[in-house]
Amino acid sequence: MPLPLIWLGAGLASAYAGGALAKNARSHSVVDNYPGESQHRVTPVDGCVVCCGIYGVFEHTGIWCDDHIIELHGNGLVKAVGPTRFLHQRSGSEIYVACDDNYMPLVAPECDTRAVNQVFQYIEYDPISNNCHRFSLRSVTGVDQECVSFYEFNQKLSKHFKQNIRWQPIQLR
Repeated sequence: MPLPLIWLGAGLASAYAGGALAKNARSHSVVDNYPGESQHRVTPVDGCVVCCGIYGVFEHTGIWCDDHIIELHGNGLVKAVGPTRFLHQRSGSEIYVACDDNYMPLVAPECDTRAVNQVFQYIEYDPISNNCHRFSLRSVTGVDQECVSFYEFNQKLSKHFKQNIRWQPIQLR
């Protein structure tokens, strides 16, 4: 009979330790709100960074410009798509915008111009080394730098803007 109690105790200890680790990681995060954690809607502006979910596992990023999103598609083509098309064949039903603590979209000077100048260009796409995050980060910073994951993207975005990131759902006009 003591064996089930030992297993129960071990399970509870594991759950507590896992929760404590997650809380500790969260307290050191550069992201205050991840996509889906807040319902405060924000109207995107030209040059802001947006993202959506892909099958609940990955995120896809792009740059908002003139009510479209400039993205690096998986076939390597940089193109401007509408919000509905940005979500097409992806699991997310929401688009999120990177904001500051006051729910204002984060916009870098010349970001929209850099993104627009790449439309209709082909870039050798690679899901790890040359992906949508790298394209979006290059548009924001003007510097081509490796960016393999959404986690790394948030780290570099936070460093560039010198503040934490809040991913807020967009409010379409």
